[in-house]
Amino acid sequence: MIGVTGNIACGKSAVVTILRDLGAEAIDADAVYHSLIGKGSRLWQRITERFGSGVLSPTGEIDRIALGRIVFRDAAALQELEQLTHAEVVEEIRRRLASMTAAVIAIDAVKLIESGLADACDEVWLVICERNQQIERLIARNHLSLDDAMARVAAQSSLNDKLALADVVIENSGTIAATRRQVEREWRRLMEAGRGETAIATDRSATIGNRSN
Repeated sequence: MIGVTGNIACGKSAVVTILRDLGAEAIDADAVYHSLIGKGSRLWQRITERFGSGVLSPTGEIDRIALGRIVFRDAAALQELEQLTHAEVVEEIRRRLASMTAAVIAIDAVKLIESGLADACDEVWLVICERNQQIERLIARNHLSLDDAMARVAAQSSLNDKLALADVVIENSGTIAATRRQVEREWRRLMEAGRGETAIATDRSATIGNRSN
């Protein structure tokens, strides 16, 4: 089990897409979160009660850009949002992981370490890139203003803390081809070590949440 993490817009999804191409099964923590905050859900209710109707779109769904403008400029608000949502998101991720059977599974999560999900992983892969690239990608991908993009980057947790815990660092400041070469090299290493075969035999329902690094 590989935990793929990194600060916002560093390219975790690109790395996980390559792992999927190579045969891994993957789960995206952000997609899980998005699936749990639908209109009328328990998390939708918690978020709207705390942050008000101003974070809702005209259709009543959570407007993630509007919510982001609040929490990425206020560390206390971001912490409150995480306290409201993280436990339920992690529980759902663990539930889905328990039913996966692929030889290699990748968890794509910006809060992999902070949430405790890293403890269930055999390796932690950290994806990094230059700060200006993060900002440019956020503006292009999320249609954010420069100020909003910079606020989101500034709100990320310490990269040094993640580096200290990473087993593999993927440098994603260059071309996608360069990133693919790094991922393929690490994949070959895993296959040669036989970790894929070992992972199949793991009882994930017992392992997830119990394994410590």
